[in-house]
Amino acid sequence: MANEQINKNRVFDLSQRTRDFSIRLIKFAKDLSRNIITIPIISQLVRSGTSIGANYCEADEAQSRKDFIHKISICKKESKETDYWFDILSVTLSNPNNDLKILQKEVKELSLIFVAIIRKTKENNELK
Repeated sequence: MANEQINKNRVFDLSQRTRDFSIRLIKFAKDLSRNIITIPIISQLVRSGTSIGANYCEADEAQSRKDFIHKISICKKESKETDYWFDILSVTLSNPNNDLKILQKEVKELSLIFVAIIRKTKENNELK
């Protein structure tokens, strides 16, 4: 029961959630085999994936609604790019593991969250 509550609370702490995603992504990437093909893909994946949380931190400190929307839009863009790299890996790895599927599901959820935040912020801005 206690773990259920912790997980339920964590879902709504987007700063912590994006940080946790970055950490899980780095651990996943460290375990991938390296070769001439995978090295640039892993690099791109880690850069776009960890950028999601970094940009969310910046959005949290935005100086205006316009700035906030811009930074959350970058989060959305980086999540889409990260999903793209996960897709490439899922198709090309000879034996993709379950971690890849879990991380890909999480980045898709994060992308949907950012889309909802952008939409809601714009709607709230129009109401004023």
